[in-house]
Parts: sequence; C-alpha cells; structure tokens
Amino acid sequence: MLIRSRRPQDPTENDVTPEAMYRNRRWFMGAMGGLGLAAALPGTAWAKPPWKDVTPAEAPAWFAAMKENAAWDAVVPEDQSVDKTTPFKDATSYNNFFEFGTDKSDPANRAGQLTTEPWTVMIDGEVNNPGKLSLEALMTPSRLEERIYRLRCVEAWSMVIPWLGIPLADVIRRADPTGEARYVRFETLVRPEEMPGQQSRFNLIDWPYVEGLRLDEAMHPLAFLAVGNYGRVLPNQNGAPLRLVVPWKYGFKSIKSIVRISLVRDQPLNSWQKIASSEYGFYANVNPNVDHPRWSQATERRLPNSLFNPNRMDTRMFNGYEEVASLYSGMDLRKHF
Repeated sequence: MLIRSRRPQDPTENDVTPEAMYRNRRWFMGAMGGLGLAAALPGTAWAKPPWKDVTPAEAPAWFAAMKENAAWDAVVPEDQSVDKTTPFKDATSYNNFFEFGTDKSDPANRAGQLTTEPWTVMIDGEVNNPGKLSLEALMTPSRLEERIYRLRCVEAWSMVIPWLGIPLADVIRRADPTGEARYVRFETLVRPEEMPGQQSRFNLIDWPYVEGLRLDEAMHPLAFLAVGNYGRVLPNQNGAPLRLVVPWKYGFKSIKSIVRISLVRDQPLNSWQKIASSEYGFYANVNPNVDHPRWSQATERRLPNSLFNPNRMDTRMFNGYEEVASLYSGMDLRKHF
C-alpha cells in the first residue's frame, strides 16, 4: 500500500509526480500513532479529475460539501500497473448483496428502490456517548478521503475500487468506548418491502445481516466507512448509503447499508458464521494458505476478465496489506480463519 499526501500546487496524475510527494508507509503509520490517516493530510482541497464512465448521481448536500475538501488519493495501491482500478460498470453490476437476491446482477437490477434518505445509525453498547445519529452527523465531524483498495471476495474473484469515506476509528473514538468494549458489532437494514432478497424462502440468512470486528481491528487506520465510490455518492448496489470496507479481509466482512454499530464485550456471531461456521470464520482474513472447503484460495480472478483473458493472479496474505499482520501475532490463522 502507498499512502500519499498532495498539496494544491503539486502536479496531478497527468504530470510527473515528484518523489517528495510520497511517504514511506511504515514511517507514516508509525507517525500517526494509530490516530488515522487523515491527520497528516493537507487542510486545503484540490481538484480531482472525474473517474471514467461513471454514472452521475444526485447526492445529499452534506456529501457534496465534504467532497469540496476531500483528501483525494489518500491511499493508493503500490503497483498500479497490476492493481488497475476496476471499471465503474463492472464494480456496480457484479455484486454480492443478498438483501436483493443471490444472483450477481440482482443488486444492480433491484436496489434502485431502496430509500437511503433520511438515514440514521444507532451507536450503542459499551460506549459513553450512545445515540441515534443522522448519516450527516455521523460523517461530517471527519474529513472525507478517497482510498483505492483491493477487494477480495471469498469466492476467489477480486476488484480494485476507489472508495470515499472516513476512518472507522473516528466514529469509535467519538462514541468513547468503555473499558468493557472488546468487539464492534455491525447490523444492516431490514426493510423487506424494498429489499426483495429478505422475503425469499430460499435465503438462509436470519435478518438482519450481522458482522463484527475485534476492537483493535476496527481501530486500525485501514478500516473504513464508505459513503461513496468513484468520486460520487455510493450506488445502492454497492451498499448505500453506508458500508464497511476492511480491505485485508474477505468481502463478506464489509457489511453494507449499516444502521447500527455496537461496542460489545463478547465476540459477535456473524451471519455467515452462523450459517456455516466450518466455511466462514469470524476473522475471514485473506489467506492463500487456507482454502475454502470447496475451492482453493491460492489465486483469484481479477475483474474484468473473459474466457480469453481470465486475468488470474496469485492471492497475497492479508490481500497484500501486510501492515495488519501485527494484529494477529501469535495466532494460529488456520484455527482462527
């Protein structure tokens, strides 16, 4: 991963980029002292060229205002010749979002009916500052950042997506966890009249969809709450209006359409773990050395691809985000999968 800060007078992507713009990632992460990436980014906005072939969309006023001072390219892949950004049309038409159906095209075809405004998020549990917040109140105390992350699905396909959002740690700090908080539990929206997948007799999920992280994982600077992608407000099929992005874990950990964030004492029982605990563990770290019971995790299929260009590549430990390895020091990652 490459973390960079850019000043308004610096060249854009179309110019030669001076080496002085870049920060060594280990120095940068250490200098932040776990306080999040945004702290070292400049306070002045800069223009960002639009992503190619992106469908425009209306956005709430608060989102548009935050974009004016966004930190663009706050996190980018180290090797952009390999980790080319997935085209918008692929990232928004090939999705797992079982609230709308089990086919990859169901979210794009059905999610348009989801009402995302107004939206509130309950913050509760082992915190000193609980409450139900509007999405605007949740987001605006922080600075909007663009982070281009690899996304690796447990099904062995992958994408590279530019997200817009804020560090999850910002929200947790404002909630002020008590000494009893050890995990963070996330819960998604239940609205079967707008989410037809929640009405299906063949869906194994006991709604609401639930996910969780250990508190130190949630506080890691890479853990992210996204409200946009490709420079625009988040499309419904990608988890609007608020989703989690944990780039070193398989994609099912990055819960969509979040309505509740709870700080809890005990490890949450996540939805897929409840359905098939032998296949989907709590941690779900990307690990090419631990296969899914029904397929290998050693390689992945990077989208877009085709029969003549399968675009297969080796999968990297922690999806290439080695800076999280210290979170699991001494753990047996075959047992804690």
